[in-house]
Amino acid sequence: MGLFRGLVSLLVLFLLQRSNTSLVRLNDNGYEDLVIAIDPGVPEDGKLIEQLKDMVTTASTYLFEATQKRLFFKNVSILIPKNWEGSPEYKRPKHESYEQADVRVAAPALPGRDEPYTRQFTECGEKAEYIHFTPDFVLGKKQNEYGPSGRLFVHEWAHLRWGVFDEYNEEKPFYNSTSKKIEATRCSTGITGKNRVYKCQGGSCTENLCKINSTTKLYGKDCQFFPNKVQTEKASIMFMQSIDSVLEFCNAENHNQEAPSLQNIKCNFRSTWEVISNSEDFKNTTPMAAPPPPPVFSLLRISERILCLVLDKSGSMSSSTRLDRMNQAAKYFLLQTVENGSWVGMVHFDSAASVKSELIQIKSDSEKNKLLGSLPTVALGGTSICSGITTAFQVIKKLNPQIDGSEIVLLTDGEDSTTGRCTDAVKQSGAIIHLIALGPDAEKAVIQMSNETGGKHVFASDEAVNNGLIDAFGALTSENADPTQKSLQLESKGLTLNNDTWMNDTVIIDSTVGKDTFFLVTWEKQPPSISLWNPNGTLTEAFTRDTLSKMAYLSIPGTAQVGTWTYSLQAKANPETLTMTVTSRAANSSVPPITVNAKMNKDTNSFPSPMIVYAQVLQGYLPILGASVTAIIESNSGKTQVLELLDNGAGADSFKDDGVYSRYFTSYSENGRYNLKVRAHGGTDSVRRSLRHPLNRAAYIPGWVVDGVIEVNPPRPETNEDTQTILENFSRTASGGAFVVSQVPDTTNAPLPDLFPPSQITDLDATSEGDQINLTWTAPGDNFDVGTVQEYIIRISGSIIDLRDNFDDALQVNTTDLSPKEANSKETFAFKPGNISEENITHIFIAIQSVDKSNLTSKVSNIAQVALFIPKADPGPDEGQSNPNPGESHPNHDSGVNISTVVLSVVGRQKGEDREFVGMNSITMYDSKAITSHRPQ
Repeated sequence: MGLFRGLVSLLVLFLLQRSNTSLVRLNDNGYEDLVIAIDPGVPEDGKLIEQLKDMVTTASTYLFEATQKRLFFKNVSILIPKNWEGSPEYKRPKHESYEQADVRVAAPALPGRDEPYTRQFTECGEKAEYIHFTPDFVLGKKQNEYGPSGRLFVHEWAHLRWGVFDEYNEEKPFYNSTSKKIEATRCSTGITGKNRVYKCQGGSCTENLCKINSTTKLYGKDCQFFPNKVQTEKASIMFMQSIDSVLEFCNAENHNQEAPSLQNIKCNFRSTWEVISNSEDFKNTTPMAAPPPPPVFSLLRISERILCLVLDKSGSMSSSTRLDRMNQAAKYFLLQTVENGSWVGMVHFDSAASVKSELIQIKSDSEKNKLLGSLPTVALGGTSICSGITTAFQVIKKLNPQIDGSEIVLLTDGEDSTTGRCTDAVKQSGAIIHLIALGPDAEKAVIQMSNETGGKHVFASDEAVNNGLIDAFGALTSENADPTQKSLQLESKGLTLNNDTWMNDTVIIDSTVGKDTFFLVTWEKQPPSISLWNPNGTLTEAFTRDTLSKMAYLSIPGTAQVGTWTYSLQAKANPETLTMTVTSRAANSSVPPITVNAKMNKDTNSFPSPMIVYAQVLQGYLPILGASVTAIIESNSGKTQVLELLDNGAGADSFKDDGVYSRYFTSYSENGRYNLKVRAHGGTDSVRRSLRHPLNRAAYIPGWVVDGVIEVNPPRPETNEDTQTILENFSRTASGGAFVVSQVPDTTNAPLPDLFPPSQITDLDATSEGDQINLTWTAPGDNFDVGTVQEYIIRISGSIIDLRDNFDDALQVNTTDLSPKEANSKETFAFKPGNISEENITHIFIAIQSVDKSNLTSKVSNIAQVALFIPKADPGPDEGQSNPNPGESHPNHDSGVNISTVVLSVVGRQKGEDREFVGMNSITMYDSKAITSHRPQ
């Protein structure tokens, strides 16, 4: 790692995290190690556990049939909060934790919002984060609105495991089909029902026909699709699995490619079954001859954390101030990070190991101080990692004969060829090994050990300015602790001072934090002078100085004052490296704090494949919008790249305004390890909480048509606003871990070859205005989402599939006057459509491809469409009539078009040769009333 000199160093935590990494594995057609975690904020209710069992058991049978007798749920662990009463049937968790649970049972993000959803922000076919069920949903109180829980679990499992998307779209619930009908967005179209406006007021309800919006040419926002209760159609589970007849996913034969469903948008018009059957789960299984057994459940109750520090004091730890920095970080961990109630012990090792503290329970500063006095002061001898680990096992067994779920935090700076001899014992122990590797050398066997036990492994550089070790220990909060009890990092900065002796800055404490606020200053040579002022401008009390460990710290009693705290550090040596770390906890246990977490899309990669950076900014389960989020990616040799992450729904970002900030990373400088650090900042009046319903949520069923009569469900709770402004600043730092890149060409004598095309345009939108079509999209970059493309190729067709599969053969729009803007800018373009050879076309479909300066082309964009007809509303009784004849059937009749002429200048290319069609050409549309053709004057 190189020195990030003269600049603020953000969080430098090099972590290949297991957080949010599912333990699920597929074995003999059955899913094993599925984890369902009950949030500690959920009131104790034994019925919840029984209902979860029933849900998964029912889901397993439904899943087995839906996957053509291939897959089922074999064994499931239910994680029970520590604050629930104990029971003889409850066991201690091993590697299971709340943070990595596949299903979370927690209160809704907003009161009354009980919609199940899957946190999904990666690409089609990639696994999602977790499923969120509320207690009321699990207890069956929302079955009318969302259907049976077992069936819905399979719907959400398809999101989570296989990366498919919903076959409805609440933002585009209707579309103009090629049959000239307004259809509900669904799959398959064999699902029948009524499109109606149904309103109730004062005990009286009215049912009216839907009206067409003059602008969108679709039904208005108050129109809803009410499915018939009795159906015969079997597909699809990703549309409405609550219909009794639905037993299958849509496949290539019955998939509705016309609908603006999220599945079509995100998966390039492939059916859900095509995506699912292409997954590794299906490639590695064959249909079973007999029905599967029911799932086996394990009930695991979270208990006190048991943790042993295993610290390297070998001779190599005496170099590069490693021993000082290890002690600084360990003291920080003991003073601020580890939760009260935890059991903590300590082992030192060089060529042999010794116990420095048996396990003691942290209840007050007294226990912490005892452990602080046990840290090593001298570094001598060789390295025997196995000695340290096996001695730690002996310490833990004195308290808990079953090591299951206990944690070992191993810090070492060197390699040890004998580590392999204890690998099997570690695997069999059930303990979790967290590795903190200081310096460039890391024993591969220990990395593997950490991976296989579900631990974190961390790489910290020798440069104190990066604050790596302190950040590494700070990340080791309990994965099962209540989020309001966890230590959150507000700031982590470092500066190497050469000529200027001052390090001055500010720290923001917002109203969601402030409890146990802790300021930590470290130095390399001499203690600096330290001044800290609260938001009122009052100088705080003096810091506690620990000159032996070269650190000073201050704990703010009670809840720290909200606002901007100002600090000033004056170095007493030249040069000098100073760091400032600030952490805090939630101010109120009933108000979730703002949090930031980050990750890369994968742990290993090879050039020229891009990486994707993701950072989530949330308050509880509510997305935070409008934050400024920055990622710094640092190579093993210290070269850094700074990226602004965006939540704009373009490029690497799957969904706009979902609180997930994303960006492509392609600036590889070398082979080896890269490390991610992120910082999120919110400014007054610019940051908002999202109050919208979560994305990828279960379809809310407004009601059913039973014997022709609509039977409505209770209305879904709504808010008057989509967002709520946050009237204060905030700041957070977090880590996204480490990733390894291979096959990067040597750049000593030449730059990297340009092998990165522009990113795919994913938000192309088309609207018609008279005889003109207006397009909008977000500009891609020369290298994915960085830079500026050379040109756009826009093509049109009368067929979605022809445009998708034969883009190069479609008519090309003249874009001579279209000059591309810089990546992530908003692009607009207007044209008049024209001479398309297909007969009887009802829509014009439009797509874009970008070309960069190296003539590399992007993937073809999402396909936008414009209807060439004016639809008519469903025929039926007078719109003002209440309670229409319940037995009356109102089929959709083909709608005609009075006048529709579309004119455009095009450049067309036929297969095998280039031909220009220049000039203004017309498409003449017909109906029973008029035949009209317009040409420009």
